[in-house]
Order: sequence, then structure tokens, then C-alpha cells
Amino acid sequence: MKKNNLSAMTRQTGASALTMMVMVLFFGGLLTLAIKLGPIYLDDITIQEALESLDGTDGLSTMGPAQVRTLINKRLSVNNVRGFDAKNITVEKDGDTVMILVDYEVRNDLFSNVDTVVHFKHEYEMKGK
Repeated sequence: MKKNNLSAMTRQTGASALTMMVMVLFFGGLLTLAIKLGPIYLDDITIQEALESLDGTDGLSTMGPAQVRTLINKRLSVNNVRGFDAKNITVEKDGDTVMILVDYEVRNDLFSNVDTVVHFKHEYEMKGK
């Protein structure tokens, strides 16, 4: 018969308190980044979809830059994008082609005196019907 080897059982302990604390801090930091940066990227995807949906809009090539900007603002308002400033949109016309340039950054407090800065730049070339 074999005896239980207790010395082998003492070697198989779990993670130490220090290891668990480091793991909690690491995964807590990743979760904080996801919570803070996730909505920023979701808003950018919504902005991209709203601008891409303008392609083929009736009368787009006859609209002036202010009218195109108003149309974009309406679509963003419907999609619940609130923190976006229309001044970040540049609309240029070249005949029937409309060039839309979007260049903006979002600053967000991460914690204490640490901030995040996310910069987005998109260019679209569209023609209306």
C-alpha cells in the first residue's frame, strides 16, 4: 500500500495573493479601457455608416455644402450621435462629385489625470442621382 505523500500536496498550492491581485488589476484595466473607448469607436462606425448612406441620395450633386452638412447632421441625430460637432465636416463640390472630409478627435478621461485621445479621419467621394 502507498501512503499519501503530504509533501507533494503542499507543493500544489494555488496562485498567491500577489498573483491574484496583479491579475485583477490587469483585467480591470482592460475592462476600463473597453468601457471608455468602446462607445467612441461605436460612434465612429455610426458616423461612417451615416456618411456612406449619402451615396446615391437624390439631389446630392445639386445641394450646396451647407445643405449637405444639414443632411448629415439630421442623419447623425437620428442615429443618436450627440457629441459630434458639424465643424469637423468639410464638404467640397467638384461638378457632380461631392467630397466629404471628416477629421476629428475625441478626448476622454481615463482616470485621475490620465486621458485618452482618439483621432479619426475619413474621406468620401460621392455622386448623387
